[in-house]
Amino acid sequence: MVLFNVSRVDTTPFDGQKPGTSGLRKKVKVFVQPHYLHNFVQATFNALTEEKVRGATLVVSGDGRYFSKEAIQIITKMSAANGVRRVWIGQNGLLSTPAVSAVIRERVGADGFKATGAFILTASHNPGGPDEDFGIKYNMENGGPAPEGITNKIYEFTTTIKEYVIAADLPDVDITTTGVTNFTGPEGPFDVEVFDSASDYIKLMKSIFDFESLRKLLSSPKFTFCYDALHGVGGAYAKSIFVDELGAQESSLLNCTPKEDFGGGHPDPNLTYAKELVARLGLGKSEPKDEPPEFGAASDGDADRNMILGKRFFVTPSDSVAIIAANAVDAIPYFSAGLKGVARSMPTSAALDVVAKHLNLKFFEVPTGWKFFGNLMDAGLCSICGEESFGTGSDHIREKDGIWAVLAWLSILAYKNKDKLEDKLVTVEDIVRQHWATYGRHYYTRYDYENVDAGAAKELMAYLVKLQSSLSEVNEIIKGVRSDVSKVVNADEFEYKDPVDGSISSHQGIRYLFEDGSRLIFRLSGTGSEGATIRLYIEQYEKDPSKIGRLSNEALAPLVEVALKLSKMEEFTGRSAPTVIT
Repeated sequence: MVLFNVSRVDTTPFDGQKPGTSGLRKKVKVFVQPHYLHNFVQATFNALTEEKVRGATLVVSGDGRYFSKEAIQIITKMSAANGVRRVWIGQNGLLSTPAVSAVIRERVGADGFKATGAFILTASHNPGGPDEDFGIKYNMENGGPAPEGITNKIYEFTTTIKEYVIAADLPDVDITTTGVTNFTGPEGPFDVEVFDSASDYIKLMKSIFDFESLRKLLSSPKFTFCYDALHGVGGAYAKSIFVDELGAQESSLLNCTPKEDFGGGHPDPNLTYAKELVARLGLGKSEPKDEPPEFGAASDGDADRNMILGKRFFVTPSDSVAIIAANAVDAIPYFSAGLKGVARSMPTSAALDVVAKHLNLKFFEVPTGWKFFGNLMDAGLCSICGEESFGTGSDHIREKDGIWAVLAWLSILAYKNKDKLEDKLVTVEDIVRQHWATYGRHYYTRYDYENVDAGAAKELMAYLVKLQSSLSEVNEIIKGVRSDVSKVVNADEFEYKDPVDGSISSHQGIRYLFEDGSRLIFRLSGTGSEGATIRLYIEQYEKDPSKIGRLSNEALAPLVEVALKLSKMEEFTGRSAPTVIT
């Protein structure tokens, strides 16, 4: 058993932003500054109650991005110094964000202990590398992100911190090989266990889905499949699940080797950044050489987001969660007893609302942030939920889950084709169009303006709030832009009262609601590491069956024009076009 000592290191407060449920995200060059990561980790330990630290079991892993290996060693040594009893690390430091949640909730160590929390090292869908992004967040014993009460305390401690403790002489742990390493310090034993990154997560997936029916689908010569991990941590699970368990061809996996810089790409699963997958599915600018697969999917850097594609067909995230909810009871064994309820984030289209009403389900509209879903799930009020930012999940964990969403769609395809694998397949496009025919279509798009000057972004939002005080002025502007657009009948800043804990979340997005059910929503996103991201959401509901087959960009063109003129987007930001359209 290796002995170690505890050192106290003098430090000074850092400039840290207030961490949300997505944690602290900055450029790598910020995190590698002396004491920067150490201060955040110590502030987190200080913010937690003593029983969640001393004698506790913590998970420390992430998406494998640049600086993760060094961060794991630092956090492990600080955990030892703060009285943590044991640290669990995914092999090679890799665990997807949903897998971390699963490990916290499901894994029982050889000594009978369960994890009480986790440091997750990820900047989600943002790029990685020496000049790119790094991030860290803390998840609680329910497997979900730390609530605002904890993140507020963490922030307060970062502004006053004067010292941190670390077992500096603790040897680095070999994270490439599974096994347990035992140490002892002033407070007694301290163990580090490196374990297989995929086994606990796969076990959970097999308890949710019918892997036998999925195997029949993926082994059918008529069904072709492609999954793109974008060189993120999803690749650590792809071969085990899709090839070894479900029988897909290894050639159906794209970019499934996790890389510190995500292969130089942007690990965000959307039509702009998942270029190779988009091209292979026949949605690129030129026709692919080979016939596109029937089904394609991608996940982001930490594998909590997903994109679903059919042959030459894109499924919007808003439609995706609605279609999963509409088919879950029939297609997914985990939900066979029925759904407790469903929920979506406010900017997500109202497609899920229509399903909930049709199926007589409890329905919740929450602010952006997975903690709001987690509260509903912990209270037994919600089974399936989703965000339009490519996040979909269920109450099997307390994070969104990219691979779960892929398996959910494969399960729906398997169910729809259970007696038809010898005939013409029911395709992704067939399923979506049938859904529109039943529930109506929510034409929907999102414009992202990334790395906008933060001051300019705030000015634009303040202008939109001020404009809401006079709907007559708003409608006069709209009429001057497009006479064929309905009038605004309500405008506000979204506010949410949590039905579980009674907390109130204000200023969650600026809404313009139209007489015909259309919506324009403007929101500042906190997921970037510098500047500001303005997100503009545009939605139009169409229930006339003769009008649900239009191209989305054509159907939404009038509302887009109104949104850009109403917000004075170019005037405030200097941008003539968004960075990303989804």
